[in-house]
Parts: sequence; structure tokens; C-alpha cells
Amino acid sequence: MQAKLFYETQGERAIPLYLISQGQWEEELSMLTPAVQNCLSLHQFKGKIGDACFIQNADGLIDKAYIGTGDGNQVQALANAALILPPNIYQVQGICSQEGAISWALAQYRFEAYKKQEVQPRLLVVHPDNLNSILALTQAHFLVRDLINKPTSDLGPKELAEVVEQLAETHKAQFRQWVGDELLKDNFPAIHAVGRASKSAPRLLSLTWGDEKNPHITLVGKGVCFDSGGLDIKSASGMRLMKKDMGGAAHVIGLAQWIMTRNLPVRLHMLVPAVENSIGPDAFRPGDVLTMRNGLTVEVHNTDAEGRLVLADALVKACEEQPELLIDFATLTGAARVSVGTEIAALFTNNDHLAAEVTAVSHKVVDPIWRLPLFPAYEDLLRSNVADLANSSDHPYAGAIVAGLFLQRFVAKSIPWMHFDIMAWNLGNRPGKPEGGEAMGLHTVAEYLLEVYG
Repeated sequence: MQAKLFYETQGERAIPLYLISQGQWEEELSMLTPAVQNCLSLHQFKGKIGDACFIQNADGLIDKAYIGTGDGNQVQALANAALILPPNIYQVQGICSQEGAISWALAQYRFEAYKKQEVQPRLLVVHPDNLNSILALTQAHFLVRDLINKPTSDLGPKELAEVVEQLAETHKAQFRQWVGDELLKDNFPAIHAVGRASKSAPRLLSLTWGDEKNPHITLVGKGVCFDSGGLDIKSASGMRLMKKDMGGAAHVIGLAQWIMTRNLPVRLHMLVPAVENSIGPDAFRPGDVLTMRNGLTVEVHNTDAEGRLVLADALVKACEEQPELLIDFATLTGAARVSVGTEIAALFTNNDHLAAEVTAVSHKVVDPIWRLPLFPAYEDLLRSNVADLANSSDHPYAGAIVAGLFLQRFVAKSIPWMHFDIMAWNLGNRPGKPEGGEAMGLHTVAEYLLEVYG
């Protein structure tokens, strides 16, 4: 689905769209015409989120529309409006924020790869100068959703590699991949171990773009295209949504597309360890010890803690190039969902200043993140009697923090690093957030990169 379906730059035929908060409704009701007041009263319109009223002309056509914003939440209001307004062209009266304009399209997204759905777009008028920036970010969101929603039967490690290769070709970037035993030859042992039992060979995908003289930014995304849990097999219910376990990869692919589309003046490197955690004669086992790319030995305590293993190899590779900023996205732990729920991206970072700046941006763009601590005392929970550390712990608490501490062992202390532990999935349908794959933290990171490097 193309984001441009939902935008227009010419407003001559557009229906005026008025966004009214509860405070504005109370203050300005008396200034409206009796006809408008009666219509608002008939629809019990009071400016709340979800309130809507259409004013018709003598021909029975919509002449103007009023949408409630509650306490001024334009993002939620426009997501609601995009679903309840009849198909037509609309123009917000007053200032329309970029975040609001993006939510307009996100609300109308449909995944149509396997089930065609009749879509009659509602178009929003945006200023021509803003169109490209809105389209770039909206299309990045759509790409993330499309990738997560696609089943592993059509998006395994091989197909994910083809997505990255095509992205590189489109933007004249450089693509490289290590496949199967090439991972052992070039010292990516954990990626190989996790993915070797699958029919689809494990891979490390690399995309580089931009002038080498520009600041180096590296993105790493967990690309576990399906996670059975390995020999520590998941339950049926726990496995049901595991096509989304490559959600981290989808996020960095979407961000890479956005960076290249916007021609951000950075040197971009994207790394995606792409594997399927399968069960088979060659599956890695609980109790196995892996010698990682940086020389640390890791005892496999649980084969269902595989995401941190493949990320570790990629993070070490990333740090070898000394980037100015390192960011990873991963659907890593259920513990993060227990901590912050399914709609907030959990953030871990080794840099307090970076955390403060990124958190401020998240509030600005209405893309919620919440920082969790890399609490050093919990490192003892990764203790192993036979190796430098274990890949997980039996301790029932602080699972997201423990996973973050594991990853930190593979990140150079001198490099500012952010790790996002995300759900990447909407469990139900809500305005702007249809059930299925979801981008979380993407808007925040994009806006932060734009502010710092744009």
C-alpha cells in the first residue's frame, strides 16, 4: 500500500475540517451559527476524542466537518477522522502537525498481500513543501508493518535478504551477505549456531550508504524470521505470533529507507542477522558453549533466548567500525512487555544525555518510549560455571534488564548505544493502530536523527 494514496496538495475541492478541543467547544460554541450549534447538539458533540459532526449543505453533501480532539490530541483526532469521515478530500482549518498528518494515513493502512480489501481513501490536503517528508516517514511505517505482517513461508532469511538487496539497489547502496558456513569462516559463530537447523540458511545482511566523510550511524535489527524456541520449544500460544520476531529487522530496514529517501548526511551501516530458530538434527542445544566474535564464551542456558545471541555477533561487528551512534531494535523479551505494556518501546542506553534527548523527542512526536536501567548488580544473574556468561537466567524478575546487560557485554563502552526492546505488534484494532505489525520508536529515532544530523 502506498502512502501517497492518502494525501493531496490542492485544496480547492476540499471539505473544511475543524479540530475542536473540549476547551474550545466550551468557549466558542456561542460564536457558531444556530444551524451548526443544532447539529453539534444533535450529535452530542462536546469536543471529546471520538466526537464527530458533519454539516450538510442544501444538496445533502458535506459542507464542513467537526472532529473532537479532547485535550488537544490532534494525532488521535485525525486517526479517528480518517476512519469515520466519508471518502473525500479534507483540509484541516488551522495548523496541521506532521504527526497528525501521518496518523491520518496510518489509520487507513491495510495489509493486502493475501486478502484484497476495498479501500476508498480519505485524502488530507497537506502543504506541497511538507509532502515529501510526510510521505517518507509514512512509507517507512508502512514498510515496517508489511514486513512484520508477512508470514515466514514468504519471508524467511533468504527473502529478507532479497528485501535488503532490493532496498540497496533502489538507493544505490552497497549490499553484502554472509550465508551458511561463510558465517563460520568470517567469525559470526552465534548467528550460525542459532540458524543452522533451519532449511533456510542463516545469514548476516549488510547495507552501507552515504559519504564516508559523514558521521557514521549503525543500525542493527534482530531478524529471527520465526522463533520456535528451538529445543526449548515454545508453547503453541507462545509460538503463534513468532513471525513477528524479525520486527527489529523490519524497523531498521524502515529507518534505512527513510534515511536514504531523505538523503540524510550520514554514513549509514545497517546489519541484520537473519535466521530461523528451528528444531532439527543440527539444532544448537542447552548447555552448548559458544565462543563469540569478541572472544567471550557463552553457555546456552536456554535456546529460546536466541535473539540476544545473534544480535551479539552483529553488535561486535558494528563496534569494530567505531560508529558515532549505534542503535538496535529487537522483539527481545516478554519481560519488557510486562514492564511497559505493548504500546511503549522500552529503551536501554549507556548514555544519559542521549536518553534525555531521545525521550524529549518521543514526547514531541507522540511515539512513546520509556527508559529502563542497565542495572549493574543484575549482571551476576548471567553467571555461568563453565563460561564467561550465560545467555539467560532462571531468575524470574528483571528479564528485559538482564537481556540488555547481556547485549552490553558486546558493545564498546566508548560508543553511544541505544537498544529498543519492542512489541512490534498491535493486539487489536484502534484508530491509527490496526491489528498486526507496528512500528514502535521509529518516528522518535527518525526525528532525533533529523534534529542532530539533518
